Amino acid sequence: MSLPEPEREAEAAAAIGFDLSECVQEPIHRLGMIQSHGTLLAAEADTGTVDTAALNTLFLLGIAAEELVGGPITRVLSPEHWAEALQVCAQHDAASLVLPVSVDVAGSPRMFDVTAHRHGPLVVLEYESRAVAAPHFPHFYRGVRRALTRLRSSTAVVECCQAAAREIRALTGFDRVVAYRFDGENGPGEVVAEDVAEGREPWLGLWFPASDIPPQARRLYRDNWIRVIADVDDTSVGLHPPLRADSGLPLDLSNSVLRTVSGFHLEYLRNIGVKSSMSVSVLREGELWGLIACHGHAAVTIPPEMRAACEFFGVAFSLQLGVIEEREQAEALTASRERLDRIIFRVTSDLEDSLLAGDGALRELLHADGVVLCRGGRSTTSGMSVPPALLEALQARAAGPAPGTVWSTDRLSEESGDLVDLVGDGPAGALMVTLSRSGDYLAWFRKARATTRQWAADPSRPVQVGPRGERLTPRGSGAVFRAVVHGQCLPWTPTDRATAQELWRTLTGLVLRHEAELAALNEQLRIINSDLDSFAHVAAHDLKEPLRGISNAATFVIEDAAAELDATTVRRMHTVRRLAGRMDDLLDSLLHFARLGRGGLHRTEVPLDRVLDSALDVAGERLAEAHVRVVRHDLPEVYADESRLYEVLVNLLVNAAKYAADQGDRTVEVLVDTLHPPSGGPPQQTVVVRDNGIGIPPGQQHEVFDLFRRLHGQGERGGGTGVGLAIVRRIVERHGGELWLDSEPARGTTFFFTLGQEGG
Repeated sequence: MSLPEPEREAEAAAAIGFDLSECVQEPIHRLGMIQSHGTLLAAEADTGTVDTAALNTLFLLGIAAEELVGGPITRVLSPEHWAEALQVCAQHDAASLVLPVSVDVAGSPRMFDVTAHRHGPLVVLEYESRAVAAPHFPHFYRGVRRALTRLRSSTAVVECCQAAAREIRALTGFDRVVAYRFDGENGPGEVVAEDVAEGREPWLGLWFPASDIPPQARRLYRDNWIRVIADVDDTSVGLHPPLRADSGLPLDLSNSVLRTVSGFHLEYLRNIGVKSSMSVSVLREGELWGLIACHGHAAVTIPPEMRAACEFFGVAFSLQLGVIEEREQAEALTASRERLDRIIFRVTSDLEDSLLAGDGALRELLHADGVVLCRGGRSTTSGMSVPPALLEALQARAAGPAPGTVWSTDRLSEESGDLVDLVGDGPAGALMVTLSRSGDYLAWFRKARATTRQWAADPSRPVQVGPRGERLTPRGSGAVFRAVVHGQCLPWTPTDRATAQELWRTLTGLVLRHEAELAALNEQLRIINSDLDSFAHVAAHDLKEPLRGISNAATFVIEDAAAELDATTVRRMHTVRRLAGRMDDLLDSLLHFARLGRGGLHRTEVPLDRVLDSALDVAGERLAEAHVRVVRHDLPEVYADESRLYEVLVNLLVNAAKYAADQGDRTVEVLVDTLHPPSGGPPQQTVVVRDNGIGIPPGQQHEVFDLFRRLHGQGERGGGTGVGLAIVRRIVERHGGELWLDSEPARGTTFFFTLGQEGG
């Protein structure tokens, strides 16, 4: 089977094979060549000395490149024009202007359009011959103005792109103009609109592989609105010198209008029968959104006026496209506002339960299959299951960016770094909004959705073998390749991202309001606690004096008149004295408990071994009397107030002595482990005090930390006021930690407590 004519010509011109990876690595801005219909000079801005010249200056300007280099630029440019070029180009490296210039060539004046731009210390001047009858900018401006008027009537993105393709083709006369939209920053592209001459095959709806436009080419498209190729078969012109002395590299032609293009791209154009081309960049928020690509089947030189008009159109088109997308986004956001309001209405201070209620409204807000809220290292999910490793990786990614930052991908499997190996059978795409710099986030997930795309050629085989070796695959609808895309979810839209950010803003307002209300309540609580502490302190002191009087009076009566009293009265006087002593002990405990609420903690890194030794100086005798053996493990340093931690250990050790088993090997262990606290969150350093005593019945375990609560009678198990464990709980809470227990009757009790985080 014979190849079509364009493909056959391309194969005939090919002599050797090549590696497509060279396309990605090729320094296309430093090819050291320009298109031959013009010439180029680069002069030092400070001195006006020519630094580099194209090798065709003799033909176009009448002076050889070797003669121009090192001499003054004013040999081919008037001092007035040079001054004007310096003034405009001084504003910014990318700033440029076009000057109509007359150059005396062999005794005859020749008109040129000179495009000037600044690049570092150099001013780059590009000379293009001006045709006598060339139309001026006002002619093109009127065409652009009419085109923009039609463009403004478009109400949808695709409609706007179709209008742009139609108007650019009418303005320039190219045979084919397509609007080409990229799928992500480095993804493939789709033809979303087209205007083509009669008899040409349609490309509308076709996808082109990402390798067609490598990253360095996309960067140049982003930085330059216009790129023109006058003739794909042009013999490019080199520069003198080919390498610059200061860098050892060819002159950087990133912003040059005459810059030649990659040989790979020229071959690509030949393969589809294109003789000339022009590309107009389409930018969205400073990033490359797509291209308006123009193809001609004959060589054509685009004058500067037309380039300027098309550049103006490209800027206006990009702005209009942004307006349409923002309007569509606003309309979609308005449509989702009712769903958003219903979610916000039910949000309470318990964010996890109220936001991720069981009705799935939060998932449906972004048409997602799952959602997760991660706060304080604790993740709450709804909908599809997500691998824990992926949640941790997202938490690491969320740490750092400013709250409210939205990140999304519709192909998690293609993500680099910490996500690519964690997807498995889980979600295919995710959209995440950060809630705090510490790694809190809210994320939605979508399952994979298989979609069919029509490719201009097999995207997995951009290079094929022809009669003369490996060549770039011809593109065109005649070679349509249909493929099903797997491992990718429905793309997240700008509306999805805007909705997520709007939810973040509203939640931030609610959280701030809740925090303000909580701060007010905390202030009231502080005042109440202060009053209670003061009351307890005063009451304890004021009550102790009459109690001492009552106890002393009862003692005097017993000592002085016991012989004259009957046995019942004496017994009652002993009861009065005992109760007064009991009340005095309770007031001492109350006073100590109240003092725990006043004054700050003095936290440092303290050896737990040393604190345990101090506690055993007090509790050791009680443990010895109860025949309880202390078992200590390797104890590290902990961040705590040493005096308060000492009280905790004393109370827990005394508690182990009081409630020791009636027989057997009685022990109490002290150790440190890394455990999850019952409130959730990440594992924390936890102090463990475990005895094998009588244990606590399940129905009474919640009571043991209450003030003045004893589970045995006053005279049983060593007595006491029932305030010890309440003091333990208060000290632990003052440290920002948690206290809990695990107990089983006849098998013992284990107390666990954390001490909060360092610096907390």
